[in-house]
Amino acid sequence: MNPSLSLLSTTPHCSILFSPLRFPSKRQQQQQRRRFRVTSSSDQPEQHPQQTPNIFGGPRELTGIQPLVASLSPSVRLITSAVVVAGAVAAGYGLGLTVGKSRNAAIGGAVVLGAASGAAGLALNSCVPDVAAADLHNYVAGYDDPAAIKRHDVENIAKKYGVSKQDSAFNVELANLYCEYVASVLPPGSQVLAGDEVEKIINFKNALGLDDPEAAEMHMEIGRRLFRQRLETGGRDGDIEQRQAFQKLIYVSSLVFGDASSFLLPWKRVFKVSDSQVEIAIRDNARRLYASKLKSIGRDVDVQQLINLREIQLKCKLSDELAGDLFREHARKLVEENITASLVMLKSRTNAARGVTEVVQELDKILAFNDLLVSLKNHQDADSFARGIGPVSLVGGDYDTDRKIEDLKLLYRAYVADSLSGGRMEEQKLAALNQLRNIFGLGKKEAEAITLDVTSKVYRKQLAQAVTSGNIEAADSKASFLQNLCDELHFDPEKASEIHEEIYRQKLQICIADGDLSDEDVAGLLKLRVMLCIPQKVVEAAHADICGTLFEKVVIDAVASGVDGYDPETKKSVIKAAHGLRLTREAAMTIASKTVRKIFINYIKRARAAENRNEAAKELKKLIAFNTLVVTELVADIKGESTDTKPEKEPVKEETPKLDEEEDEWDSLDTLKKIRLDKDSDNLAKPTQTEITLKDDLPLRDRVDLYKTYLLYCLTGEVKKIPFGVNITTKRDDSEYLLLNQLAGIFGLTKKEVLDVHIGLAEQAFKQQAEVLLADGQLTKGRVEQLNEIQKQVGLPSEYADKIIKSITNSKMAAAIETAVSQGKIDLKQIRELKESNVNLDSMISETARENLFKKTVNEIFSSGTGEFDEEQVYNVIPSDLHINVNKAKGFVHTLAQKRLSDSLVQAVSLLRQKKSRELVKSLNDLLACDKAVPSEPLSWDVPEELADLFVIYSKTNPTPEKLSRLQYLLGINDSAAAALKEMGGAVLSIEAEKEKFVF
Repeated sequence: MNPSLSLLSTTPHCSILFSPLRFPSKRQQQQQRRRFRVTSSSDQPEQHPQQTPNIFGGPRELTGIQPLVASLSPSVRLITSAVVVAGAVAAGYGLGLTVGKSRNAAIGGAVVLGAASGAAGLALNSCVPDVAAADLHNYVAGYDDPAAIKRHDVENIAKKYGVSKQDSAFNVELANLYCEYVASVLPPGSQVLAGDEVEKIINFKNALGLDDPEAAEMHMEIGRRLFRQRLETGGRDGDIEQRQAFQKLIYVSSLVFGDASSFLLPWKRVFKVSDSQVEIAIRDNARRLYASKLKSIGRDVDVQQLINLREIQLKCKLSDELAGDLFREHARKLVEENITASLVMLKSRTNAARGVTEVVQELDKILAFNDLLVSLKNHQDADSFARGIGPVSLVGGDYDTDRKIEDLKLLYRAYVADSLSGGRMEEQKLAALNQLRNIFGLGKKEAEAITLDVTSKVYRKQLAQAVTSGNIEAADSKASFLQNLCDELHFDPEKASEIHEEIYRQKLQICIADGDLSDEDVAGLLKLRVMLCIPQKVVEAAHADICGTLFEKVVIDAVASGVDGYDPETKKSVIKAAHGLRLTREAAMTIASKTVRKIFINYIKRARAAENRNEAAKELKKLIAFNTLVVTELVADIKGESTDTKPEKEPVKEETPKLDEEEDEWDSLDTLKKIRLDKDSDNLAKPTQTEITLKDDLPLRDRVDLYKTYLLYCLTGEVKKIPFGVNITTKRDDSEYLLLNQLAGIFGLTKKEVLDVHIGLAEQAFKQQAEVLLADGQLTKGRVEQLNEIQKQVGLPSEYADKIIKSITNSKMAAAIETAVSQGKIDLKQIRELKESNVNLDSMISETARENLFKKTVNEIFSSGTGEFDEEQVYNVIPSDLHINVNKAKGFVHTLAQKRLSDSLVQAVSLLRQKKSRELVKSLNDLLACDKAVPSEPLSWDVPEELADLFVIYSKTNPTPEKLSRLQYLLGINDSAAAALKEMGGAVLSIEAEKEKFVF
């Protein structure tokens, strides 16, 4: 059984009440057995039990010879004992002499009576400690307040009977009295300590004269009996009470014995209690004790109270961190009381009139309390104050929830409204609002939103009064008047401007309720604008928004019916709306453009979804007709122009001379001639508007594709299907090109963009037919004539036609060369010939093919059998001819040389074994060529004799000394061995030949 688990777990609901404890003397142990009793908190009232006179029991009566002992002092008791013994000896001697008639009998009688009197004296002295203990008990029990016991009185009792702490009966009585007092001091149940228990226990211990080790043993004994009582009682309630009691015992004991409690009170060894459990017991009881002391602190806390709290904290052994948390929690609870009272009054319907005033009073109490704590925090003696002093915060309290934050916002709103009740915001109120926001834990944006809402209402009210009374109209400077009003309310001028705009918008909506703005309405709006200092841009934006909404409805109705719906009535309504709503031409055109472009987009969507080019062209023609019959009329009505007369052309930004030259160059294109308008022609279509376009709604690529679709439709005509699966193409006249020109205007295409479309289409047509003629890449005289004819039909200039023809022939040639290189039909010599013929190798041959050709050439050098390697040729000339990076070429050579080096040695040994001397010498030369490219270390071979044979055979071919010396180094043959091999070369070969012949 581990007592620590049951005695140290904190439970705030139950506690125990100690009954008097007594450590009986030996005689009392024979007569009775006292038990350690625990009573439940439910049997006691929830308050500290007052000490009663009978906590030590009633007076103890003396029996037998104890009253006699109590009446004698130690000296008298000794003298009396001596006299009695002497008298008994004398009486025994006389009696023996009288009875026995002899000296021996007299001596025997003296011994007998002397021994009897000695035993009586010993019995008299032996009961002295018990009498002293009884006297001490009666002395302590006789006081109503045990704190009144004096130490010298206890010492006098000991002196009276001549006893000391060595006497067990007296010492046991001291322990019993101390235990009974400790048990009576500790509060029962869940009651917290009063704070004076430690001082009482220490004073009582000192009054009894107990040493710390003796007193500590009593504390441990109380703990043991608590644990045994838990085993006897059992049950959950009893276990909880034991835990509470044991925690209080540990805490009070640690304060009584101070730093010495760590070795005087072995909780861990006796009760298997860990250090952390002891710390928890001390911490929890210290917290409860300090919290109980905080209850006396109110909203008028002063310096002396804070100093006393600090002293209490130190006595309770409570850390600064926990003490600070408890003080802040106590301050928060005080503030929460004010907040709760404020909310009750604010939400009360019966006290609505006085509710706001009382709410503000409660909030002022909170602010005053907060100011007091801030001033105390900055006090010069703040270090000696209780910890945790500072601004109040509701974080962690009852109002730190999402549901309660709305209540705090209501209180904050009420305080803001009260601050503005006089028509101005005082500086001290601003500071108070800032503090209140911090106390409530409101975000800056939340508080600003509440303040803005309340201030806006007050500003509207003040502004309405100023307009009604005529004060603002009579003011010399309207702006100064409005600025002063904002300054008094501490209101943001930008927010005020927004209110002015809102007021103007409301006025404007009222004025256009009948769909028109009269002169009176315009004058009234102007007057309002001047009084409120509304900028012209804001006014225009308001008109564009509000009047524009009405105008937009008129435009939507006008264009909704398509080409047949724009009748005179519709025309009249558009003109009335455009001019009656007093919209600027730019604003009206912007609104109309937005609506028209939506319809344009619908036509575009249908054209894209068409099954073929003919259907797409039909949708585009509908778009052109809608633009001509409806949109052009709509734009003219908005501008107040007539479409019956040809309008003057607006000045167009001149194109660059380069573009003009390019247009002249492409005059041969038939399609460009047809789309250009002839000023002298009488059969021109009516001009259409070009202000509303799809330039910003569709990307350039989509607009060009749609334009190209209609251009192809103009070129090819309409394809119709007739029965039996036959398609008939119907040619179109040149009027379709005029529609194409209008389509370019709807798409917002520039001259250059249109020119690029026509050029691209002409080049594409010529290229398709040229690729068919030049399929094999051969350009003959007959094909040139055919290409010239195609060029004239398409209208493509000769320069562009020649570029296309050259591109086709070059691509065909490049493909042929690429194929020849990959198949090995072209070597380096032919590449150089092509280069001399000004053939661009980069475009004709890919880089990979050129790199492969370089590798092939180097490989041929390493397998030529000459043993030569020209670095300048390989590293510079050949890469330059093939347009290859020099560093990359060197990398190819090094990689190939390292691989060929080992392969050449293996091949040479193989040829040696096959007796092919001529091929063997070539392999050794290849080995030397690779070594020149990448100098190598001496090579290794498993059969050194074969390396010697290779050297001998190569030496017989009369190589240059440099080659022979390098081969000797690569084969790992020293100079002496090389000289011997040269001298023995013929003999060795003849012997080997004989061996081979014999084997055969």
